Amino acid sequence: MKADLTELSLEELWTLFPIILKKHNPNYKDWYEEEKQWIIRHVKPENIVRISHIGSTAVEGLVAKPTVDILLEIDGACSVSEATEALENLGWGLMSRENDPVKLSFNKGYTPQGFADRVYHLHVRYFGNWPELYFRDFLKAHPDVAGEYERLKLKLWKQYEYDRDGYTEAKTDFIKRYSDIAKIEFNNKYLPER
Repeated sequence: MKADLTELSLEELWTLFPIILKKHNPNYKDWYEEEKQWIIRHVKPENIVRISHIGSTAVEGLVAKPTVDILLEIDGACSVSEATEALENLGWGLMSRENDPVKLSFNKGYTPQGFADRVYHLHVRYFGNWPELYFRDFLKAHPDVAGEYERLKLKLWKQYEYDRDGYTEAKTDFIKRYSDIAKIEFNNKYLPER
């Protein structure tokens, strides 16, 4: 086995890290809080605008990949390279980077032997009106839609067990539809003031 995950092909990574869905673990919120506090202690506080628990693990009772998703919103004056360096020094691995708008994705808990006991994805962006916040809130407020989303995930699970990109893409229309509805229902509550 290759000791460095960066040496693995996409197919090898998907085999080592398949899609796994599990019943909601009430410890997810504690895992989030512990990691949030760790980030707050080690990233310059003036660079942090908001940290949020997002994704299915943030919705009590929802089946989820056992991966805690965290959205770290940084101040517009924060250097992306400075934020990246600080997070890498904390053990986060940079998975991807988009530049327009800036979106950094980090992970923690991926090892050459497979998943660690705790797995995290950290999404770093400049402060904004991000749909993930609305989607999370909508699922919490609408258990019927959360149930529909769970059924969709369970249906897609085995079809895309070794294709993370395919699994994510197959959920995109559902997530976008309800995120857009939520922005209206929640009156753009995450929209930064100008």
